[in-house]
Amino acid sequence: MTDTKILFNPAQMGILSLPNRVLMAPLTRNRAQPDGVPKDMAQTYYAQRASAGLIVSEATQISDMGKGYLDTPGIYTEDQTRAWRKITDAVHANGGRIFCQLWHVGRISHNSLLPDGASPVSSSDRRAKTQTFTANGFEDCSTPVALDAKGIARTVQDFRAAAEWAKVANFDGVEVHAANGYLIDQFLQDGVNNRSDDYGGSVKNRMRLLFEVLDAVKLVWPSSRVGVRLSPLGQANDISDSDPETLFRAVYQALGDHNLAYLHVVESFPGSEGDSDGKALLNRLRKEYSGFYIANGGYDAESAAKAIADGTADAVTFGRAFIANPDLPERFRRGAALTQPDQQTFYGGDEHGYTDYPFLDGIRPVN
Repeated sequence: MTDTKILFNPAQMGILSLPNRVLMAPLTRNRAQPDGVPKDMAQTYYAQRASAGLIVSEATQISDMGKGYLDTPGIYTEDQTRAWRKITDAVHANGGRIFCQLWHVGRISHNSLLPDGASPVSSSDRRAKTQTFTANGFEDCSTPVALDAKGIARTVQDFRAAAEWAKVANFDGVEVHAANGYLIDQFLQDGVNNRSDDYGGSVKNRMRLLFEVLDAVKLVWPSSRVGVRLSPLGQANDISDSDPETLFRAVYQALGDHNLAYLHVVESFPGSEGDSDGKALLNRLRKEYSGFYIANGGYDAESAAKAIADGTADAVTFGRAFIANPDLPERFRRGAALTQPDQQTFYGGDEHGYTDYPFLDGIRPVN
Protein backbone atom coordinates (compact mmCIF):
# COMPACT_ATOMS: atom_id res chain seq x y z
CA MET A 1 0.00 0.00 0.00
CA THR A 2 1.13 3.55 -0.77
CA ASP A 3 1.65 5.81 2.22
CA THR A 4 -0.95 8.56 1.92
CA LYS A 5 1.13 11.00 3.99
CA ILE A 6 2.50 12.37 0.73
CA LEU A 7 -0.91 13.97 0.15
CA PHE A 8 -0.09 16.37 2.95
CA ASN A 9 3.29 17.51 1.72
CA PRO A 10 3.08 21.22 0.90
CA ALA A 11 3.30 22.12 -2.78
CA GLN A 12 4.41 25.22 -4.63
CA MET A 13 1.96 25.93 -7.46
CA GLY A 14 2.96 29.01 -9.36
CA ILE A 15 3.37 31.66 -6.69
CA LEU A 16 0.87 29.96 -4.37
CA SER A 17 1.92 27.67 -1.56
CA LEU A 18 -0.58 24.84 -1.06
CA PRO A 19 -0.73 23.20 2.38
CA ASN A 20 -1.77 19.85 0.89
CA ARG A 21 -2.35 18.15 -2.46
CA VAL A 22 -6.01 17.22 -1.92
CA LEU A 23 -7.75 19.76 -4.14
CA MET A 24 -11.44 20.38 -4.78
CA ALA A 25 -12.61 19.92 -8.37
CA PRO A 26 -15.08 22.28 -10.05
CA LEU A 27 -18.57 20.98 -9.34
CA THR A 28 -21.71 22.28 -11.05
CA ARG A 29 -24.49 22.37 -8.44
CA ASN A 30 -27.20 24.50 -10.14
CA ARG A 31 -27.95 26.59 -7.07
CA ALA A 32 -27.41 30.14 -8.28
CA GLN A 33 -30.11 32.74 -8.84
CA PRO A 34 -31.67 32.85 -12.33
CA ASP A 35 -29.54 35.92 -13.09
CA GLY A 36 -26.34 34.04 -12.28
CA VAL A 37 -25.81 35.57 -8.83
CA PRO A 38 -24.59 32.94 -6.34
CA LYS A 39 -26.93 32.44 -3.41
CA ASP A 40 -25.85 33.20 0.15
CA MET A 41 -25.69 29.49 1.01
CA ALA A 42 -22.74 29.18 -1.38
CA GLN A 43 -20.66 31.11 1.16
CA THR A 44 -21.19 28.30 3.66
CA TYR A 45 -20.67 25.57 1.06
CA TYR A 46 -17.28 26.84 -0.06
CA ALA A 47 -16.10 27.89 3.41
CA GLN A 48 -16.82 24.39 4.70
CA ARG A 49 -14.36 23.01 2.12
CA ALA A 50 -11.58 25.55 2.68
CA SER A 51 -9.22 22.87 4.01
CA ALA A 52 -8.65 21.75 0.40
CA GLY A 53 -5.19 22.62 -0.85
CA LEU A 54 -7.04 24.61 -3.52
CA ILE A 55 -10.70 25.01 -4.44
CA VAL A 56 -11.54 25.38 -8.10
CA SER A 57 -14.96 27.00 -8.23
CA GLU A 58 -17.90 25.53 -10.04
CA ALA A 59 -17.89 26.37 -13.73
CA THR A 60 -18.79 30.05 -14.00
CA GLN A 61 -20.01 31.53 -17.26
CA ILE A 62 -18.16 34.52 -18.69
CA SER A 63 -21.21 36.06 -20.39
CA ASP A 64 -24.94 35.61 -20.84
CA MET A 65 -24.17 33.73 -24.08
CA GLY A 66 -21.89 31.35 -22.22
CA LYS A 67 -24.71 29.83 -20.18
CA GLY A 68 -25.76 26.26 -20.82
CA TYR A 69 -27.54 24.99 -17.72
CA LEU A 70 -30.25 26.25 -15.41
CA ASP A 71 -29.17 28.25 -12.35
CA THR A 72 -25.42 28.29 -12.89
CA PRO A 73 -23.39 31.29 -11.70
CA GLY A 74 -21.79 34.00 -13.79
CA ILE A 75 -18.87 36.36 -13.37
CA TYR A 76 -19.80 39.22 -15.71
CA THR A 77 -21.94 41.63 -13.65
CA GLU A 78 -21.45 43.70 -10.53
CA ASP A 79 -24.09 41.74 -8.60
CA GLN A 80 -22.50 38.41 -9.48
CA THR A 81 -19.06 39.71 -8.55
CA ARG A 82 -20.29 41.12 -5.25
CA ALA A 83 -21.75 37.72 -4.31
CA TRP A 84 -18.54 35.94 -5.32
CA ARG A 85 -16.53 38.37 -3.17
CA LYS A 86 -18.50 37.22 -0.13
CA ILE A 87 -17.64 33.62 -1.04
CA THR A 88 -13.93 34.24 -1.51
CA ASP A 89 -13.84 36.23 1.74
CA ALA A 90 -15.44 33.26 3.54
CA VAL A 91 -12.92 30.84 2.02
CA HIS A 92 -9.98 33.08 2.91
CA ALA A 93 -11.29 33.61 6.45
CA ASN A 94 -11.14 29.85 6.88
CA GLY A 95 -7.59 29.61 5.55
CA GLY A 96 -8.39 28.50 2.00
CA ARG A 97 -7.46 29.37 -1.57
CA ILE A 98 -9.91 29.51 -4.48
CA PHE A 99 -9.60 29.89 -8.26
CA CYS A 100 -12.52 30.86 -10.49
CA GLN A 101 -13.17 28.51 -13.39
CA LEU A 102 -14.01 30.61 -16.45
CA TRP A 103 -16.58 28.85 -18.65
CA HIS A 104 -18.31 29.21 -21.97
CA VAL A 105 -20.44 26.19 -22.87
CA GLY A 106 -20.68 26.90 -26.59
CA ARG A 107 -23.16 24.52 -28.22
CA ILE A 108 -24.03 22.69 -24.97
CA SER A 109 -26.99 24.96 -24.40
CA HIS A 110 -30.62 25.59 -25.22
CA ASN A 111 -32.42 28.58 -26.70
CA SER A 112 -34.49 28.99 -23.53
CA LEU A 113 -31.33 29.67 -21.49
CA LEU A 114 -29.93 32.39 -23.75
CA PRO A 115 -30.84 36.09 -24.22
CA ASP A 116 -33.98 36.57 -26.31
CA GLY A 117 -34.01 32.89 -27.22
CA ALA A 118 -30.74 33.18 -29.16
CA SER A 119 -29.07 30.14 -30.68
CA PRO A 120 -25.97 28.77 -28.97
CA VAL A 121 -22.61 29.45 -30.62
CA SER A 122 -19.81 27.06 -31.47
CA SER A 123 -16.98 26.44 -33.90
CA SER A 124 -19.54 25.04 -36.37
CA ASP A 125 -23.28 24.52 -36.76
CA ARG A 126 -23.09 20.88 -35.69
CA ARG A 127 -25.68 20.21 -33.00
CA ALA A 128 -24.48 18.27 -29.98
CA LYS A 129 -26.12 14.89 -29.56
CA THR A 130 -26.63 15.35 -25.87
CA GLN A 131 -28.92 17.13 -23.44
CA THR A 132 -28.74 20.07 -21.10
CA PHE A 133 -30.67 21.06 -17.98
CA THR A 134 -33.41 23.68 -18.46
CA ALA A 135 -36.52 24.84 -16.61
CA ASN A 136 -38.30 21.87 -18.22
CA GLY A 137 -35.72 19.35 -17.05
CA PHE A 138 -33.29 17.68 -19.44
CA GLU A 139 -33.78 18.76 -23.06
CA ASP A 140 -31.88 18.18 -26.29
CA CYS A 141 -29.30 20.87 -27.00
CA SER A 142 -30.31 23.47 -29.57
CA THR A 143 -28.61 23.78 -32.95
CA PRO A 144 -25.71 26.27 -32.76
CA VAL A 145 -24.45 28.88 -35.17
CA ALA A 146 -20.77 29.08 -36.05
CA LEU A 147 -19.00 32.06 -34.55
CA ASP A 148 -17.70 34.51 -37.14
CA ALA A 149 -14.48 36.50 -36.70
CA LYS A 150 -16.25 39.28 -34.80
CA GLY A 151 -17.97 36.76 -32.55
CA ILE A 152 -14.67 35.08 -31.76
CA ALA A 153 -13.04 38.39 -30.93
CA ARG A 154 -15.98 39.32 -28.71
CA THR A 155 -15.76 35.96 -26.91
CA VAL A 156 -12.04 36.44 -26.26
CA GLN A 157 -12.80 39.84 -24.76
CA ASP A 158 -15.56 38.27 -22.65
CA PHE A 159 -12.94 35.94 -21.16
CA ARG A 160 -10.72 38.92 -20.41
CA ALA A 161 -13.59 40.87 -18.82
CA ALA A 162 -14.57 37.86 -16.70
CA ALA A 163 -10.95 37.53 -15.57
CA GLU A 164 -11.09 41.18 -14.50
CA TRP A 165 -14.31 40.60 -12.57
CA ALA A 166 -12.68 37.57 -10.90
CA LYS A 167 -9.86 39.79 -9.70
CA VAL A 168 -12.39 42.25 -8.27
CA ALA A 169 -14.05 39.30 -6.53
CA ASN A 170 -10.70 38.54 -4.86
CA PHE A 171 -10.16 35.07 -6.28
CA ASP A 172 -6.62 33.77 -6.00
CA GLY A 173 -6.48 33.00 -9.71
CA VAL A 174 -8.49 31.69 -12.64
CA GLU A 175 -8.81 28.44 -14.53
CA VAL A 176 -9.67 28.52 -18.23
CA HIS A 177 -12.14 25.71 -18.92
CA ALA A 178 -11.04 24.09 -22.18
CA ALA A 179 -12.37 20.61 -21.40
CA ASN A 180 -15.45 18.40 -21.49
CA GLY A 181 -16.78 19.42 -24.89
CA TYR A 182 -17.45 23.08 -24.09
CA LEU A 183 -16.64 26.01 -26.36
CA ILE A 184 -12.83 25.97 -26.41
CA ASP A 185 -12.86 22.18 -26.73
CA GLN A 186 -15.31 22.57 -29.63
CA PHE A 187 -12.60 24.54 -31.44
CA LEU A 188 -9.81 22.15 -30.47
CA GLN A 189 -11.40 18.89 -31.61
CA ASP A 190 -12.24 18.16 -35.24
CA GLY A 191 -15.27 16.06 -34.35
CA VAL A 192 -16.98 19.45 -34.02
CA ASN A 193 -14.66 21.93 -35.72
CA ASN A 194 -15.02 21.74 -39.50
CA ARG A 195 -13.94 25.31 -40.20
CA SER A 196 -11.76 26.30 -43.14
CA ASP A 197 -10.56 29.65 -41.78
CA ASP A 198 -7.74 30.51 -39.35
CA TYR A 199 -9.56 28.69 -36.55
CA GLY A 200 -10.02 25.35 -38.32
CA GLY A 201 -8.24 22.65 -40.24
CA SER A 202 -4.70 22.31 -38.89
CA VAL A 203 -3.90 21.60 -35.26
CA LYS A 204 -2.25 25.02 -35.02
CA ASN A 205 -5.42 26.72 -36.22
CA ARG A 206 -7.71 24.75 -33.94
CA MET A 207 -5.52 25.68 -30.97
CA ARG A 208 -5.75 29.37 -31.82
CA LEU A 209 -8.82 30.24 -29.72
CA LEU A 210 -7.39 28.63 -26.58
CA PHE A 211 -4.19 30.61 -26.80
CA GLU A 212 -5.92 33.86 -27.72
CA VAL A 213 -8.04 33.40 -24.58
CA LEU A 214 -4.94 32.66 -22.51
CA ASP A 215 -3.17 35.74 -23.84
CA ALA A 216 -6.21 37.86 -22.99
CA VAL A 217 -6.52 36.43 -19.47
CA LYS A 218 -2.79 36.94 -18.88
CA LEU A 219 -3.26 40.65 -19.49
CA VAL A 220 -5.25 40.60 -16.24
CA TRP A 221 -3.57 37.88 -14.18
CA PRO A 222 0.09 36.83 -14.06
CA SER A 223 0.57 33.45 -15.71
CA SER A 224 1.48 32.01 -12.29
CA ARG A 225 -2.17 32.52 -11.27
CA VAL A 226 -3.73 31.02 -14.41
CA GLY A 227 -4.57 27.35 -14.94
CA VAL A 228 -6.08 25.42 -17.84
CA ARG A 229 -8.35 22.38 -17.78
CA LEU A 230 -8.28 19.80 -20.59
CA SER A 231 -9.91 16.43 -21.27
CA PRO A 232 -7.84 14.66 -23.95
CA LEU A 233 -9.93 11.50 -23.96
CA GLY A 234 -13.01 13.35 -25.23
CA GLN A 235 -15.65 11.50 -23.24
CA ALA A 236 -18.20 14.24 -22.61
CA ASN A 237 -20.78 16.22 -24.54
CA ASP A 238 -20.41 14.52 -27.93
CA ILE A 239 -16.80 15.62 -28.42
CA SER A 240 -14.16 13.71 -30.39
CA ASP A 241 -11.04 14.11 -32.48
CA SER A 242 -9.65 12.00 -35.32
CA ASP A 243 -6.12 12.16 -33.86
CA PRO A 244 -6.26 13.21 -30.20
CA GLU A 245 -2.64 12.30 -29.52
CA THR A 246 -1.28 14.68 -32.14
CA LEU A 247 -3.67 17.43 -31.10
CA PHE A 248 -3.08 17.26 -27.38
CA ARG A 249 0.66 16.70 -27.67
CA ALA A 250 0.80 20.05 -29.43
CA VAL A 251 -1.46 21.67 -26.83
CA TYR A 252 0.57 20.32 -23.89
CA GLN A 253 3.83 21.47 -25.47
CA ALA A 254 2.49 24.95 -26.20
CA LEU A 255 1.07 25.32 -22.69
CA GLY A 256 4.51 24.52 -21.34
CA ASP A 257 5.77 27.78 -22.82
CA HIS A 258 3.22 29.86 -20.90
CA ASN A 259 4.57 29.28 -17.34
CA LEU A 260 1.07 28.58 -16.02
CA ALA A 261 0.12 27.86 -12.44
CA TYR A 262 -0.99 24.40 -13.56
CA LEU A 263 -2.48 22.09 -16.13
CA HIS A 264 -5.62 20.31 -14.84
CA VAL A 265 -6.49 17.15 -16.76
CA VAL A 266 -9.70 15.12 -16.66
CA GLU A 267 -8.23 11.64 -16.93
CA SER A 268 -11.41 9.62 -16.66
CA PHE A 269 -15.15 9.86 -16.32
CA PRO A 270 -17.38 7.58 -14.20
CA GLY A 271 -17.37 4.15 -15.81
CA SER A 272 -14.24 4.70 -17.91
CA GLU A 273 -11.60 3.95 -15.28
CA GLY A 274 -10.66 0.64 -16.93
CA ASP A 275 -9.76 2.19 -20.31
CA SER A 276 -6.18 0.94 -20.75
CA ASP A 277 -5.71 2.61 -24.15
CA GLY A 278 -6.83 5.93 -22.71
CA LYS A 279 -4.51 5.59 -19.75
CA ALA A 280 -1.60 4.81 -22.06
CA LEU A 281 -2.38 7.94 -24.09
CA LEU A 282 -2.51 10.07 -20.96
CA ASN A 283 0.84 8.67 -19.83
CA ARG A 284 2.43 9.58 -23.15
CA LEU A 285 0.95 13.07 -23.08
CA ARG A 286 2.05 13.59 -19.48
CA LYS A 287 5.68 13.53 -20.63
CA GLU A 288 5.01 16.57 -22.80
CA TYR A 289 4.21 18.91 -19.89
CA SER A 290 6.82 19.73 -17.25
CA GLY A 291 4.81 22.21 -15.21
CA PHE A 292 2.55 21.65 -12.20
CA TYR A 293 0.11 18.88 -13.18
CA ILE A 294 -3.24 18.29 -11.47
CA ALA A 295 -4.94 14.96 -12.15
CA ASN A 296 -8.68 14.37 -11.92
CA GLY A 297 -11.02 11.42 -12.26
CA GLY A 298 -11.57 8.20 -10.35
CA TYR A 299 -8.95 8.76 -7.66
CA ASP A 300 -9.11 7.76 -4.01
CA ALA A 301 -6.58 8.59 -1.31
CA GLU A 302 -4.27 5.69 -2.10
CA SER A 303 -4.27 6.05 -5.88
CA ALA A 304 -3.77 9.81 -5.56
CA ALA A 305 -0.82 9.25 -3.24
CA LYS A 306 0.66 6.74 -5.67
CA ALA A 307 0.33 9.15 -8.61
CA ILE A 308 2.12 11.86 -6.64
CA ALA A 309 4.81 9.44 -5.42
CA ASP A 310 5.36 8.21 -8.98
CA GLY A 311 5.63 11.76 -10.30
CA THR A 312 2.67 11.43 -12.67
CA ALA A 313 0.78 14.12 -10.76
CA ASP A 314 1.67 16.96 -8.43
CA ALA A 315 -1.81 17.13 -6.90
CA VAL A 316 -5.23 15.55 -7.44
CA THR A 317 -8.70 17.09 -7.53
CA PHE A 318 -11.65 15.27 -5.99
CA GLY A 319 -15.25 15.95 -6.93
CA ARG A 320 -18.00 13.76 -5.52
CA ALA A 321 -15.96 12.95 -2.44
CA PHE A 322 -15.80 16.68 -1.61
CA ILE A 323 -19.55 17.06 -2.09
CA ALA A 324 -20.27 14.64 0.75
CA ASN A 325 -17.12 15.19 2.83
CA PRO A 326 -16.42 18.88 3.35
CA ASP A 327 -13.44 17.93 5.54
CA LEU A 328 -12.04 15.46 3.00
CA PRO A 329 -8.34 16.18 3.66
CA GLU A 330 -8.78 15.44 7.36
CA ARG A 331 -10.65 12.22 6.60
CA PHE A 332 -7.81 11.15 4.33
CA ARG A 333 -5.30 12.11 7.00
CA ARG A 334 -7.03 9.95 9.62
CA GLY A 335 -8.01 7.13 7.29
CA ALA A 336 -11.64 7.81 8.29
CA ALA A 337 -14.66 6.45 6.44
CA LEU A 338 -16.15 8.68 3.76
CA THR A 339 -19.79 9.75 3.68
CA GLN A 340 -21.44 8.70 0.43
CA PRO A 341 -23.07 11.50 -1.60
CA ASP A 342 -26.78 11.65 -2.37
CA GLN A 343 -26.89 11.91 -6.16
CA GLN A 344 -30.49 13.12 -6.06
CA THR A 345 -29.25 16.41 -4.59
CA PHE A 346 -26.31 17.02 -6.94
CA TYR A 347 -28.10 19.45 -9.26
CA GLY A 348 -30.45 22.10 -7.95
CA GLY A 349 -32.25 22.35 -4.64
CA ASP A 350 -31.63 23.97 -1.27
CA GLU A 351 -29.17 23.39 1.57
CA HIS A 352 -30.05 19.69 1.72
CA GLY A 353 -27.23 17.75 0.10
CA TYR A 354 -25.26 20.99 -0.15
CA THR A 355 -24.24 22.36 3.23
CA ASP A 356 -25.60 19.69 5.62
CA TYR A 357 -23.08 16.86 5.18
CA PRO A 358 -21.43 15.87 8.48
CA PHE A 359 -17.91 16.73 9.62
CA LEU A 360 -15.67 14.55 11.71
CA ASP A 361 -16.11 15.44 15.38
CA GLY A 362 -19.07 17.65 14.46
CA ILE A 363 -16.76 20.65 13.91
CA ARG A 364 -17.68 23.14 11.20
CA PRO A 365 -15.74 26.25 10.21
CA VAL A 366 -17.16 29.67 10.87
CA ASN A 367 -18.10 31.59 7.71
